[in-house]
Amino acid sequence: MWGGRRQRPGPSGVEELRARRREREAALRRARRQEQLLSKRLLREDSAAEHGEGEAEPAPDPLSEDEALELLRGLQRGSEDRRSCLGRLRRALRHRESQQRFVRLDGSIRTLVGLFTGSLGELQLGAARCLHELSCGDPPVAEACLPFTPYLLTYLAGHSLELTELCLYTLGNLVVESQAVRRQLLLQGIIPVLASCSQSPHEAVLEGVGYVLSQLLQAKEAPMEIIPLVLSSALPQQMLRRLQGGLGAGAGAAVEFAWCLHYITCSHTANRELLALGALPALTELLLHLATDIPPEAPEGLELLVSPVLRSLSSLLAEPAGAEGQLQDHRLLVALFLLLQSFHQQQPFVVQEGLWLLNNLTAEEPFFCSALLCLDLLPALLQLLPCSQMASLLVLTVLCNVAGQGPAYCQQLHQQQALPLLLPTLLLPDPSLVGQCLELLHLLFLHWPEAAEDFVRQGGHQALERHQSSPELQERAGALLGMLGTPLAACSP
Repeated sequence: MWGGRRQRPGPSGVEELRARRREREAALRRARRQEQLLSKRLLREDSAAEHGEGEAEPAPDPLSEDEALELLRGLQRGSEDRRSCLGRLRRALRHRESQQRFVRLDGSIRTLVGLFTGSLGELQLGAARCLHELSCGDPPVAEACLPFTPYLLTYLAGHSLELTELCLYTLGNLVVESQAVRRQLLLQGIIPVLASCSQSPHEAVLEGVGYVLSQLLQAKEAPMEIIPLVLSSALPQQMLRRLQGGLGAGAGAAVEFAWCLHYITCSHTANRELLALGALPALTELLLHLATDIPPEAPEGLELLVSPVLRSLSSLLAEPAGAEGQLQDHRLLVALFLLLQSFHQQQPFVVQEGLWLLNNLTAEEPFFCSALLCLDLLPALLQLLPCSQMASLLVLTVLCNVAGQGPAYCQQLHQQQALPLLLPTLLLPDPSLVGQCLELLHLLFLHWPEAAEDFVRQGGHQALERHQSSPELQERAGALLGMLGTPLAACSP
């Protein structure tokens, strides 16, 4: 708590300020957490185009019991009509009811496994497409596909690009709903197989590898059971290598691998290992590359790459080892503000991610606090205040980081006209924003008393008095009014 009229807090007061800031940042991190981006993907459009089928072709009605049995018998008879039966079955399996009826039939999965592992390429692809449809089903349907998993992993090393891609996305779909499937795949060696596939020269295969890995890394058991296996493989090095190539190496794979790194870093179980592998400079170079090449209007979809890169950098810098080894490169600040300028209109959530990174860069780091002021980036930062409630809170937190560096920094904040933009914040009804603004004012008045005099001249005294009746803010507002006692007397006639 702040003392009544003290203008210079002792050591305990400073520690309380730091503790309050740490608590507030922890609350901000909790508020920032979003739902995981688990999803299932279908390659249906690709196979439809290959067979001359229209993308808008309506799916047939769900299979009845008799129709499902008839299709199964057609596949089992060994007739030359099996290719046609597989096509009809694939279209029918777009319905959940048809999936459930088919997998309940005795011998249905065994028959598909036989066709999938056979020597006839067309039938193998047809069975793979049927399995791909089943992989998007409910958990019981996914678990019915367990007999396929060793063959799916085996065929990832095959020569058919289409079959490899189908196997990857089928595996990615299967791991979503069932922990039993994930455990079986881990025992069957999915991580080493993915590491081998990550060396493929084909963009489609790399994107599929990233998709499977991102699904695995979002599992609840990932921190303890999956991430250690990933770190012991060559996958982290491969991901960082692909990201260093930027969009030139393929946008799809870069996006998937960036999200993979985010899921690893946000688990807080492997960040030291990633730092040792050079993740910080690799991601920094990627951010610099993106900011340099970005057009005046950010292309659609670029935020899907920028967002996980910003998040991963924020998480790595939050580690003590990350703060020690971070690159003191002012270009990173310039790149960050270029990206914020490009995204703040259409993709405001990217602004929040960028501000989180800026907060972690400036927290107890004089280099970036000084660079923010010397590069004249403060006006651009202050322009982000009205973007959103979270953005405003983060901007104020960054300003607190700067002001906490001492008198010289507070003098520059004062000279660059930060006060006039803070006064409207004091009139807002949001206690969290006002509270953060009060903390910033406390640091400014503490280190640069001239700011307090200017604050009084601009009517700030009355703005503080508004909060003396607020249970959440009255003590801090009263402490600030106490600090204003001497400047107020000096300014009175």
